[in-house]
Formats: sequence, C-alpha cells, structure tokens
Amino acid sequence: MSTVLAYRFSAFGDVAMAAIVIREFVEQNPDVRLVMVSREHFKPLFGGIPNLFFKGVNLDDFKGFFGMQRLATQLIREFSPTHIADLHDVIRTKILDRKFARKGFNVAVINKGKEEKEILTDIWNLEKQQLRSTVERYADVFRELGFGLTLSHKLRTDSKPRSGVGFAPFAQHKGKMLPLDKSYELARLLAKKYEVYFFGGGKDETETLSKWEKQIPNTRSLAGSLTLSQELEKISCLDVMISMDSANMHLASLAGTRCISVWGSTHHFAGFLGYGQSEDDIVQVKDLTCRPCSVFGDRECFRGDYACLQEIHIQQILNKL
Repeated sequence: MSTVLAYRFSAFGDVAMAAIVIREFVEQNPDVRLVMVSREHFKPLFGGIPNLFFKGVNLDDFKGFFGMQRLATQLIREFSPTHIADLHDVIRTKILDRKFARKGFNVAVINKGKEEKEILTDIWNLEKQQLRSTVERYADVFRELGFGLTLSHKLRTDSKPRSGVGFAPFAQHKGKMLPLDKSYELARLLAKKYEVYFFGGGKDETETLSKWEKQIPNTRSLAGSLTLSQELEKISCLDVMISMDSANMHLASLAGTRCISVWGSTHHFAGFLGYGQSEDDIVQVKDLTCRPCSVFGDRECFRGDYACLQEIHIQQILNKL
C-alpha cells in the first residue's frame, strides 16, 4: 500500500479546502493511506475520512531549519511514506521538501500561481480573468505524484433536517468584512423571518455577537461556545450560511451547506470560492475596476473609502435567500 504524507499548516480556510480535496482523493484511491500533517486544532476538519491518519504537530517544538529537519526525520520513522505532497509551499515546508527529496522520496509541491495573482490584483489591470481554483491546485499535487483524482465540485448534502440561517460577519482583514453597522442591520432584518445563529471567534468577536444576541430577538450567538467539531455539526444543520470571504465559507462547504458569500477587496477569480458553492450566491460590487486589489484582503484601500464594501446593499444579500 502506498502512503502519501501531505502537509498544510495554515490558514484555517486553506486547510478546510485541503480537507475536502483529501476526502475525495482517498475515496478515489482506496488502496492509498494518507497521513495529513497540520496543527493539532485542525484535526476535526479531517474527521470521518477513511484511510486517513491525522498527525497534529506543535510547530513551536520544531523551530528553525534544524527543527524542521528533525520533524522530517520523525515523520519518516513514524509513517514510512512513499510519496510527499506539499500543499503549502512556505519556508517551513521547503525545508521538509528538501529533506525528503534528499532521502529519495517522490515530492510534489503546490503551484500557488503567485505571479498570476499579482497580475490579477494589479488595480490598473482591466482584463480580469478567472484563475485556477485552489482546490484544483491541491488536486494537481496528487496528480503530479501519479494518482488519479477528479474533483466533483459538488456539495455533500444529506437528508438530516435543516433550519435556521448562520451568519458569520467577521473576517481576518478589513478588506473582506462588511462594516459592522451593515452587518448588524442585516442580522436584524434576517431575524424577522429566520432563526439566526452567529458564528465568530476570539474575545472581541464573541463580545460583539453576545451584545447582538441580547439586542436582536430570534438570534443566538454560538461564538466561543462550540468546539470545531460541534461548529461543523451545527453548520451542517443550517438551511444556509451567510459569510464573508472567510474560513466560515469553507466550513460550510465541508459541512455540505449552501453559503451566500460577501466579497470586498478580494475576488473569487483568485480561486478561493468555497468548494461546491455557486457563483450565483456571491454578493459583490461588480463595476469597481480596482477589484480585486488583494488576494487576502490585507492591503489598505488605495481609494481610502473601501467602496467595494461600503457600496454593497443589504438587500443584495437578502435577495439571495
């Protein structure tokens, strides 16, 4: 039996996308054992995948060049892999790649398309084109190793009862997040018709959503109260999730739930639309030629007004329901 050792250490949404690809990979290659190496707290993302062993690591235990060399040696001894899939391609994983290659392993590395994305996010580029999706880039790594993999690009839904609307109003960067006053008003209008569940993480988000829960009837904040496994289970029971271009969109895909996604300075052309999600459920300002100005939403708005988010009307989101 072949053993594929794959690794991706961050970020949350990227690891969730990798989990979906890996699920389809092991289903289509039942004679392959896959070992996924990532941060320990990402383990629930890989729950229920057959022929998969999750290896959680604390990167603080493997600092620097020699630390990653030591991790590579440990992984070889523990799993005796036959193929290496680098789904990250950062300094840490480049060290691992070199160590594995020197030991004679077959190593394949993701092509992130950095140059293509630089062109896409050039605000003076008026010829925006769809780039290869991130999930297909992940799949390409396994194909390069010689394995067959055809992605379905479909949500995995089941027959369980579904009810309520999930709302995740936060994102890591300002360029990906609706102004909070708009999100609050959206939540207020949603709650008039649906039971609304708030999702978020961290102290500030939890406090904000707790206030909203008290101020808006028919809402409930789940921020800070669920484990990742419980959060995935709850999302899988929703009628629909409303999310920014953030990890919650990818959690919805992993849970098989339709997601209405809001995009500001980023754009789905960069390849990060949730797996199996429809472009018809994207909410964005289409006529801003400066979009996208960023792949991750971490650049300051060159106009200074974040028109890509300020000009989104709440009704655009409500119309998708």
